[in-house]
Amino acid sequence: MEEGARIHIPVSVAETSISKRFGVIPSGTLYPNADEIEYLQRLVQYKDSALIVLNKPPKVPVKGNLPVHNSMDALAAAALSYDYDEGPKLVQRLDAESSGLILLGRTRESIGLLQWLFSDQNNPISCCKAWNDAREAMYQRYWALVIGTPKEKEGLIRAPLTKVLLNDGKTDRVVLTQCSGLEALTEYRVLGPKINGCSWIELRPLTRRKHQLRVHCAEALGTPIVGDYKYGWFVHQRWKQMPQVDIEPFSGKPYKLRRPEGLDVQKGSVLSKVPLLHLHCRELVIPNIAKFVDVLNQKSENLCQALDAKPDLLRFVASMPNHMKISWNLMSSYLV
Repeated sequence: MEEGARIHIPVSVAETSISKRFGVIPSGTLYPNADEIEYLQRLVQYKDSALIVLNKPPKVPVKGNLPVHNSMDALAAAALSYDYDEGPKLVQRLDAESSGLILLGRTRESIGLLQWLFSDQNNPISCCKAWNDAREAMYQRYWALVIGTPKEKEGLIRAPLTKVLLNDGKTDRVVLTQCSGLEALTEYRVLGPKINGCSWIELRPLTRRKHQLRVHCAEALGTPIVGDYKYGWFVHQRWKQMPQVDIEPFSGKPYKLRRPEGLDVQKGSVLSKVPLLHLHCRELVIPNIAKFVDVLNQKSENLCQALDAKPDLLRFVASMPNHMKISWNLMSSYLV
């Protein structure tokens, strides 16, 4: 173009651009800058020929169906291709407010296999015993800070879920149901005593439904997760966040608060005015996809060597985000 040149754009083209502004951003047209690429690569916990494991920070959306350019799937597809022609694809989801381990498949075969593992379907058992054993050993563990404490220290939540539309006709919500709902199972275990009205618990979902852990904590256990204002709003309104004196269950003496010096509690922690969601996917155990993908497709010339060369299972543990670390340190200081 030359200086002074004039461009005439039909009205229909301008209207189309505006209407698609908030649509899904295709990863093929996304070009992250150097800072975004470096940021994504710092989140990588593990990488092999089949998959990539990330430790997702809170407040970052996973799917690019929102009016944002920094969704995890779009950025990862564009910034984490490494030596592959195409970028990886997400095969599981976390809420935008949640944090922790998420998986991305790097090839068509590994993506299909990972999606199959996370599909909650009763698929036929393979003839490969090592694969069947590895699939049975697969699990996820979450850590959450909840308001209150469950009546039982551990147990299995068996509470079906369904989605309902609220009165505004736009907002949906997941609720417990007694009939015609999706089966939802969650194992839980209380990790310690109740301190300042809150408890740390460990959650292991046996099914994978939308908002399953948040609804099970809030409605089935009656202990909503700290920072979950969608399913625990009424409890948060009545919740007193000021430090209280709780009794140590074994000695009968009050806890002593020894707050670490210089600790900033106003960064979304349990003592901030508006805490962030305290739900973190901390541990993940999955079959070694890079090992089994060729075996299951019968592409390996020597199946015995392929099975013996690598471990059957991969285990990952992700550190908590800063706001949960602060809450952990604050509550642990009561036990000193």
